[in-house]
Amino acid sequence: MSRIENKNIRRIYRNQSEAVVNALWEIFTGGGYADKVIERTLKADARRGSGDRAFIADTVYGVVRYRRLLEELCGIKNISTPRDVWQMVGVYILREGGSLPPWEEFQVIDIDVVERRYDSVKNIRAIRESIPDWIDEVGVSELPDVWDDEIAALNRQAQVILRANTLKTTREALKRELEKEGILSREVENLPNALELVERKNVWATKAFADGMFEVQDASSQRVAALLAPQPGMRVVDACAGAGGKTLHLASLMENKGSIIAMDIYPRKLEELKRRARRAGISNVTTRVIEGSKTIKRMAGTADRLLLDVPCSGMGILRRNPDAKWKLRPEFIDEITATQYHILSTYSKILKAGGRMVYATCSILPRENARQVERFLKENSDFRLIEQYPIYASVDGYDGFYMALLEKNK
Repeated sequence: MSRIENKNIRRIYRNQSEAVVNALWEIFTGGGYADKVIERTLKADARRGSGDRAFIADTVYGVVRYRRLLEELCGIKNISTPRDVWQMVGVYILREGGSLPPWEEFQVIDIDVVERRYDSVKNIRAIRESIPDWIDEVGVSELPDVWDDEIAALNRQAQVILRANTLKTTREALKRELEKEGILSREVENLPNALELVERKNVWATKAFADGMFEVQDASSQRVAALLAPQPGMRVVDACAGAGGKTLHLASLMENKGSIIAMDIYPRKLEELKRRARRAGISNVTTRVIEGSKTIKRMAGTADRLLLDVPCSGMGILRRNPDAKWKLRPEFIDEITATQYHILSTYSKILKAGGRMVYATCSILPRENARQVERFLKENSDFRLIEQYPIYASVDGYDGFYMALLEKNK
């Protein structure tokens, strides 16, 4: 059997399967991003029930995740017709433990041939785990002791993790509210505000979400703001805020007191952050667009706490972004590491003497993580490392991450 998990897929229907194939065709031949394509596909027909929606999303992500392996099992060199995609979908469903209806598109599948092909490639990690050769080479080079287990873990479907918004509720109260809406969850060990869904559900349609009682945020991501440990009344800067997931967590830890300046180069992301902050009942966040080096220079020496959740390769979150491995290029990692170090060395000047900052990425590659911090400390003697954490999906069961807590000397 393959490394694809057996979920015993239920009976499938024509309209569901057509939606899956159309979505995959757009992703594979049109360059579409899986999450956006799935979102559009699900919105296109509001009549679909929760089971239909789950089948479409899970199957699209599953085929994207195992694209290289499925092409190998189907004998496909280049996806050139929708029939290629139908065949890949059929093989994926079979290897997940499902059964296929007697449709013409599935008639070309010979399961004996599929299994013989699998036996011939199952010991080739890059094919078995369905990744480009160059990513496998990078993983072996940078993470020789954990790579085999790690890339397998990054091919497993990500859990849905919630963070209770403590400005409005508690984890226990949120758990009860979700149960009223038919959503069961369990507490995540060592994370005081985290809940993991027992079964994937559309939590964005709940009253609890509309009321701002929680955010969807992976367990590893929730550790970042906690490591920074901001206190009520402090001046905190989230310098790469994006749409604000960690900004909102910082605000809750600060009990909505003090001030948070959330910064980014993309105004549309900051607009989304403001919308989310309103729903969460947060009032101590202001946004600021980074328009150049002057924006950073004006803020020198002003922050008690600084979060640098820098852009990265995303190599730690392939579980939830499986198409990233097909879009990522070797040269991008070189470019992004240069960007990361520029941000670390330049934005760190925002911190006051005696202040603390967290440098974080959602990557597992040492060149983006510990090596960046090591270089920074060699070139900046006024900082010291307090602690650092590489997080691996194969060890912790959640997204791969890295975070380092540094302090500026008084």
